Amino acid sequence: MRDSNTDLFDPRTAMDSDSSPGSTPTVSSCDFGFAFNDSNFSDRVLRIEIMAGSQDSRSEGEGCTSIADWARHRKRRREDIKKENDIVACPEEQILNCNQPDVDDVVACENEDEEAVAMIEESASGDEAEVGNNSAWNMDCSTVVRIKTLHISSPILAAKSPFFYKLFSNGMRESEQRHVTLRINASEEAALMELLNFMYSNTLSTSTAPGLLDVLMAADKFEVASCMRHCSRLLRNLSMTPESALLYLELPSSVLMAEAVQPLTDAAKQYLAGRYKDITKFQEEVMALPLAGIEAVLSSDDLQVASEDAVYDFVLKWARAQYPKLEERREILGTRLGRFIRFPYMTCRKLKKVLTCNDFDHDLASKAVLEALFFKAEAPHRQRSLAAEDSALTNRRFVERAYKYRPVKVVEFELPRQQCVVYLDLKREECINLFPSGRVYSQAFHLGGQGFFLSAHCNMDQQSSIHCFGLFLGMQEKGSVTFAVDYEFAARSKPTEEYISKYKGNYTFTGGKAVGYRNLFAIPWTSFVAEDSLYFINGILHLRAELTIRH
Repeated sequence: MRDSNTDLFDPRTAMDSDSSPGSTPTVSSCDFGFAFNDSNFSDRVLRIEIMAGSQDSRSEGEGCTSIADWARHRKRRREDIKKENDIVACPEEQILNCNQPDVDDVVACENEDEEAVAMIEESASGDEAEVGNNSAWNMDCSTVVRIKTLHISSPILAAKSPFFYKLFSNGMRESEQRHVTLRINASEEAALMELLNFMYSNTLSTSTAPGLLDVLMAADKFEVASCMRHCSRLLRNLSMTPESALLYLELPSSVLMAEAVQPLTDAAKQYLAGRYKDITKFQEEVMALPLAGIEAVLSSDDLQVASEDAVYDFVLKWARAQYPKLEERREILGTRLGRFIRFPYMTCRKLKKVLTCNDFDHDLASKAVLEALFFKAEAPHRQRSLAAEDSALTNRRFVERAYKYRPVKVVEFELPRQQCVVYLDLKREECINLFPSGRVYSQAFHLGGQGFFLSAHCNMDQQSSIHCFGLFLGMQEKGSVTFAVDYEFAARSKPTEEYISKYKGNYTFTGGKAVGYRNLFAIPWTSFVAEDSLYFINGILHLRAELTIRH
């Protein structure tokens, strides 16, 4: 069975590729513009009844200086227009009210010798009384401002649109009639004429974003997938702004579900994710984004955030501001936003807070935290496997973002002494990007209630004046507390791939101080990052720091 959501002739062949020289063009790729509104090449007459709009009779794209104007006009019109019947059929003429094309009610007319419009404007009796009692219908009929009549070719329209295909081939008596009437609002007139012309010629004369959006909506209404794809491609080629990207994401669901506009919505998501990847820099703008925009931003792997803990805090802040009612906030976090928080990369201290956070449903929070803890307990190769399997999904919960502070694994001991072992993995690309004077920090970890962090540096060796790799241990600033710690740095090394101690020391920390070794491997930077380096195993540098509180 043919898919009713696509053109009879595959439009992608015509719209997305050029016919090779000498090849026979498909019906969809042929230009039938010469036959548009020409009685010599037409078998039916299309009568377009144009109704007075709720605001004015202009096209919605006409007079709009920006896409924001277009959105405001369209929203106002949607709020003002009432729902109406879809089809009124008579033996000589079929009238389609296109404001609500999903309804298939057919109202029979008694007088077969008069035109449909004349009958529904007269006082009715019998079956016609049903029409006369519909106040919305009478209002519609009394506000016809003008009528357009076009000669149409039913094979051309049917080949482009399942809507017209079903209309002309449904086997009902009216499908055999030569006259068909469409009833539209004045605001839809320009878009419909563009659409009909496109169905013949595969071209559009409008090139503005508001105009293309009007045509896109008309193409969706009449199921012209090839025109939707064409509008989508033209819109993608225009300069995007935050307001246009949000508008593309908030198109009616029937449009968003269509394959034709998926590339447009994907481009809008990428634009928003790229523009707002630094959440802190655009905090006010991001806090004002609607739900669809926030989802686009949170789906990105390239967020410039300190850690996933920061993402969690931001999501809570946004949800509390946008949804002050707890029930609504729980619903949004549970069904929409919570899936974009990558819980496996949050710290254990923050995961404990998730369990006691009233904003999340307790069962959902427990499930997310358990999944995160199980992931943290997996072997590294299994974690990479899970991330690879998850990379094609929308939420990508096992895929690590490019955090400012790199995630670490921590093993804590209380006896016989307070001690922790910290594992930090860095990719070769991350290390290469440190040259000539960069540094990368780990997430915070805790020992004896005090926060610490690791930092990897590319710096100059003070003795030999060459670039080298350094590793440092720092204590987070917290008042005037002092802390005496024994520490040891180690790294996996070929060929054994075992951790080998590289530096030992002890230090009494005060807030904000750091200690370490400027040339951890005692080799130049070029040797450290070389392809035959002893310290990168499958492209990963494995570092370990062991901290013990001194008594």
